[in-house]
Amino acid sequence: MHIIKYTLLGILALVILILIIALFMSKDMNVSKQVTINKPLAEVFNYVKYLKHQDEYSKWGTMDSNMKKTYTGTDGTVGFISAWEGNKEVGAGEQEILKIDDGKRIDYALRFIKPFKSNADAFMIFEDAGNNQTKVSWGFKSQMAYPMNAICLFINMEEKVGADFQLGLDKLKKKLEN
Repeated sequence: MHIIKYTLLGILALVILILIIALFMSKDMNVSKQVTINKPLAEVFNYVKYLKHQDEYSKWGTMDSNMKKTYTGTDGTVGFISAWEGNKEVGAGEQEILKIDDGKRIDYALRFIKPFKSNADAFMIFEDAGNNQTKVSWGFKSQMAYPMNAICLFINMEEKVGADFQLGLDKLKKKLEN
């Protein structure tokens, strides 16, 4: 009986320690990845500005073949919203185009509903890399609320999300270059 008691006390102490450490951990998450695409800036920008195209290169757009998508507004313009509802991996949420700086930058609002509520500011930045090449940066900024930030003790969320962005950028490169 003492073994069970001490085991439970040890687990409780570990949980309390993790929660205390999480109080002092950063809640900020900033991720950005880049790729250079062998196509002119205007061609790359004019393809990417349409949110519906993200389903062709974003990892998240291909994680659930039965995902339900709804759209509000005119794609490729400020105010357009792409909403999704999918399996447990994909969850539910929406992405809205907030600002378009033609040929330079697109800013988005990401609003996650499931599996937990969260917001993020996402962006795509485009730079002329010369010789009909375009450098594309894709990323976001967000905050993980306490105590959810404790997960970062066990999973490098910036690395995990960054890998998803890089996969999407590599797929975008392949799609536009072929």
